Amino acid sequence: MKGRVSALLAALVLTLVPLATAASGADGPAVRLSASQAGTGGSVTVSGSGWRARTLVMILVCGQASPSRGVIGGTNSCANADGRAVTTDDRGAFRRSLPVSEPPVPCPCVVHVATVTGASAQADAVLEVAGHAVRPLPPQSSAGRLAVLTDTRFEGGDGLLTWFGAPPSRTLVFTVGNVGSGPVEDPVFQVGTAHGVFAPQWDEQQYHGTVGPGGKARIELPVELTAGAHGDYTVSVRYGGKVIAEQPWGVGRPWGVTLFWLLLCVVVPVGLFRVGMAVVDRLRPRHPGAVRHRRAGGPTLRLPRLGPRLPEPAPPTAPALPWFAPDSAPGDPAGRRSAPHEDSPPGPPSPADPAGPATDAGPAPSTTRATPTPPTRKGRT
Repeated sequence: MKGRVSALLAALVLTLVPLATAASGADGPAVRLSASQAGTGGSVTVSGSGWRARTLVMILVCGQASPSRGVIGGTNSCANADGRAVTTDDRGAFRRSLPVSEPPVPCPCVVHVATVTGASAQADAVLEVAGHAVRPLPPQSSAGRLAVLTDTRFEGGDGLLTWFGAPPSRTLVFTVGNVGSGPVEDPVFQVGTAHGVFAPQWDEQQYHGTVGPGGKARIELPVELTAGAHGDYTVSVRYGGKVIAEQPWGVGRPWGVTLFWLLLCVVVPVGLFRVGMAVVDRLRPRHPGAVRHRRAGGPTLRLPRLGPRLPEPAPPTAPALPWFAPDSAPGDPAGRRSAPHEDSPPGPPSPADPAGPATDAGPAPSTTRATPTPPTRKGRT
């Protein structure tokens, strides 16, 4: 009877141990590889569990790293060109094939998995890259250890040039404290800026000074983006291979650049149109006697005359009528149209002599004037 009870207890223990191990592994993100060793050009299958649901993660092969210390050199020690991205499912798990390539630094190497958006989370799995150089990791100083004591904040602002596309810049300020037993001299921080789903680009910045045991220091790290940058950015600070601070940064759009291009698209066509119309107006052929209309929009360009200037013709005058006398031309106020003739009937009697001319006195003197002979117009030969 006692033997059966012991056998049942042993079976129960063997059943509960894997469940406990799985429960402990589900407390944080974990990474597993289909093979712990692979050569360049091959591939391994990376499986993950315990991650946040529907989260985008980046998978990289990194050198100079270990699961306990992380990636010491940051993403500069990883084969970024052959990295892969995957989104976790509703249970926080994923499965992705990763090509194996040599990292830019010697091994020991790991498969580094880190979240791209949201809260920072990362996990590493050991991978031996066959044929790649191997060097020991640098010694780790355990005497001093820095921790962030205050929230991070930005100092500084944008100027007028930033509105026209100049690089936005800020100063990331936070306070760290030495919680170790030894001093920390000239600590090196890594500052990375990430935009959207892209991985952060890390830049090393060194703090010049010594933080003693139990001491505090105010850290100021300059951060600058590229020219014309706009949108939502995330600035992260990493020390000792771990992210110790993150700060979101919303950058406004440089509307001055947009205004400049709009003005350029309007002013340049208008200027070219005005110049073209002036050239066409000057090169257009002129017809004699045509009236030239000048536009009121601006002055008209005139080219100098190259040939001799010809005399202007005299204005035409009305020809004289040679067969009319000056006092008998058409339209005379006296109303005369032609000279009198001999066979013209006598005019009416004068009011001073109502009886008419005397018959016995003889013939009255003739009052008929001689008709002038019109001059003969000479013909042209």
